[in-house]
Amino acid sequence: MSLSQSLLGRTEDNQSTWQGFRKKVRMLLPYMWPRGNIFLQLLVLFCLILLGVERVINVFVPIYYKNIVNELTDGSSWNALATTVCIYVLLKLMQGGGAGASGFISNLRSFLWIRVQQFTNRVVQVRLFSHLHSLSLRWHLGRKTGDVLRSIDRGTSSINSLLSYIVFSIIPTIVDIVISIIYFITYFNAWFGLIVFVCMGLYLTLTIIITEWRTKYRRDMNQQDNNAKSRAVDSLLNFETVKYYNAESYEVSRFEDAILKYQVSEWKTQASLAFLNQTQNLIIGSGLLAGSLLCAYFVTEGKFQIGDFVLFGTYIIQLYTPLNWFGTYYRMIQKSFIDMESMFELFEEVEEVKDEVNAGSLLFTQGKVEFENVYFSYTNGKEILRDVSFTALPGQTIALVGPSGSGKSTIIRLLFRFYDVHGGCISIDGQDISKVKQTSLRAHIGVVPQDTVLFNNTIRDNIRYGRISASDQEVEEAALAADIHDKIMTFPEGYDTQVGERGLKLSGGEKQRVAIARTILKAPQIILLDEATSALDTQTERNIQASLAKVCVNRTTVVVAHRLSTIIGADQILVISDGRIAERGRHEELLVKGGLYSDMWMRQQQAQDSDSSSDTETKDRTSEKLHWL
Repeated sequence: MSLSQSLLGRTEDNQSTWQGFRKKVRMLLPYMWPRGNIFLQLLVLFCLILLGVERVINVFVPIYYKNIVNELTDGSSWNALATTVCIYVLLKLMQGGGAGASGFISNLRSFLWIRVQQFTNRVVQVRLFSHLHSLSLRWHLGRKTGDVLRSIDRGTSSINSLLSYIVFSIIPTIVDIVISIIYFITYFNAWFGLIVFVCMGLYLTLTIIITEWRTKYRRDMNQQDNNAKSRAVDSLLNFETVKYYNAESYEVSRFEDAILKYQVSEWKTQASLAFLNQTQNLIIGSGLLAGSLLCAYFVTEGKFQIGDFVLFGTYIIQLYTPLNWFGTYYRMIQKSFIDMESMFELFEEVEEVKDEVNAGSLLFTQGKVEFENVYFSYTNGKEILRDVSFTALPGQTIALVGPSGSGKSTIIRLLFRFYDVHGGCISIDGQDISKVKQTSLRAHIGVVPQDTVLFNNTIRDNIRYGRISASDQEVEEAALAADIHDKIMTFPEGYDTQVGERGLKLSGGEKQRVAIARTILKAPQIILLDEATSALDTQTERNIQASLAKVCVNRTTVVVAHRLSTIIGADQILVISDGRIAERGRHEELLVKGGLYSDMWMRQQQAQDSDSSSDTETKDRTSEKLHWL
């Protein structure tokens, strides 16, 4: 299942976004109230008070407008009329446009809410980012970066939108409707209250029903959007591969196809929105017509004053303006819930490797590494390691050799605790690594992987990543030890040279030396080398092997090797075959046995001899041609 499916596909297309509402609200609660920050808590309370003041002002604005009309028709004194007009204008200034969207109080509340909104945004992003880093290597190997980034962006922004719409739009609108119904029943008659009630109830009901029906289109549009962005990210990350196979037109075609699918879903979403808007306008217009005709009739009968008709029209229009936005608010809330579903799925991803409760720190003493009857499998029913046992004494170098897929790199990953073993035990200095904190374990282990990936930053910062607090001098000393300092100084910008995306501006050997320098700077007591030189040419490999030899002195080292010539001096060589240790011993002992290791050695020697003879023949032919010329 792709990540987009895992993030979005778990929710059925016709499922209401309000399903699991309580669960979603419980997840939102930590972000709705700024715990531990009294200043922000006071801001929240003050904003709620301003919200209540707005509700009161919304009632008095049409009342004073009515009073102005009545005083004009009744021939009231100038002083009384001027006072009423000034109060009305002041209330209108505080309220703003009919919806109160740009009034003084609304603007003040929006200004004060910025800090609360920033707090929520920061907390959500930081917690989610921290959670993603706590997930297992298995999850990260299967993720789609584009999907994850889109889910984070939409999820974090949707929380802010959700809080704003619910607290400052939906709740105030409903309160205004209730107040208006009570007011019309009390000061007019029950017919006006009934008209408002029926109109509002019908409006809200149809809005919710149609919006719920539109949910499936919004979900599908989100998924198609994720797919399009994911394809774009994957294509750009694999830029070189695209060029190697002249696949530019193919990638553009795939991206265009994803955009077209997105636009189909987008059209359905927009078309259903237009239908909803027309339905809302019809209901609002019908309610306004019925109420206005009834009010006008009572004015002609002498039961109401002209000001009462103005009051009704003003109040209803004032009420309809936010109500007209109610559909938008509801849709935005629903959209926020839909957008948050992906983010909630990320939060619910289980940490595969977790520290035990009250786990202690690793107490490193000598560096003795032990594997005792270790079993492990990535998927059920297919064991990668079966009953693996060995001991690396302090300062020893253990080499792991064997065919691809035999489990060599898995041993490295288990020791670094990217995964937990399914059987047996791995210990360092007699301490089970599954019982100690991961951070304390990894603080003592340095890794130089086969495929070194660098951050898109300077060489200095990439080396300093080994120990963030290191000074520039310590960074350069590490580069000297890794035999990369002189090369760096030949670059125009020296240590400030940008290495590019994943370090692509550097050669393989240069990237590997930067990784070695980074490990030297970390100064770990245990070194793990996962085929660190297998992808390099012979000369570069020899140079880097010399650098690695300096790093590994007096440190317990576990090496995964492809070329057997690089591990001749290992204290113990383990030959891994089908997840088991088939042979073990020093280089000379294994050659004498005449087993798997001996066969591998002979094949590699023959391959080297063949390459050497090929090079010699090429040189001879070149010499003959030059001589003939």
